[in-house]
Amino acid sequence: MSYLVAGVLLWSIVHLMKSITPGLRASIQGAIGEGPHKGLAALLLLASIGLMIYGWRTTPPEFVYDPPGWGRHLNMLLMIFAIYLIGVAQGKSRVKQWIRHPMLTGVVIWAIGHLLANGDNKSLVLFGGLGLWALISIITVSRHEGAWVKPSEVATPGREILSIVIALILYAILFAAHPYFAGVPLVGAT
Repeated sequence: MSYLVAGVLLWSIVHLMKSITPGLRASIQGAIGEGPHKGLAALLLLASIGLMIYGWRTTPPEFVYDPPGWGRHLNMLLMIFAIYLIGVAQGKSRVKQWIRHPMLTGVVIWAIGHLLANGDNKSLVLFGGLGLWALISIITVSRHEGAWVKPSEVATPGREILSIVIALILYAILFAAHPYFAGVPLVGAT
């Protein structure tokens, strides 16, 4: 479990430095240079992912709470929205007229969905931890950036439809691959 906790904490600290401790981040960047700083951040994020994967795979699940019976099915529906929001965060989208941080909002939805579907200790640490990181990020990034300036350009209706189709395709791929990367089948699992 300690590897999983360490991975979630490392991920959170590296991501939150820009919005919570911009002075410290700037001093590190000034001392080693912008390129090496980006490389170090990328290396730390890869290490955090490795720690989370190793921690997830090696931590035996222990019951913490009983998720609702409908939680698993709601999670499957919420994942479509989470994938869509994470995807449209990088380009033009009408969603950005209503949601300031679509990627972080997608992570929150992903986390809530998985907490509704799973009641074990490692799910609580991984999904709860990353969901908390995303919530804190929404608040701190918004405060750091100041007043919300909505994008003036939005995607065409065709581009919006394409984004939805891509999200559905990614959902199908992740649904099929879930037993291999998470170790948990979505269909036939209890």
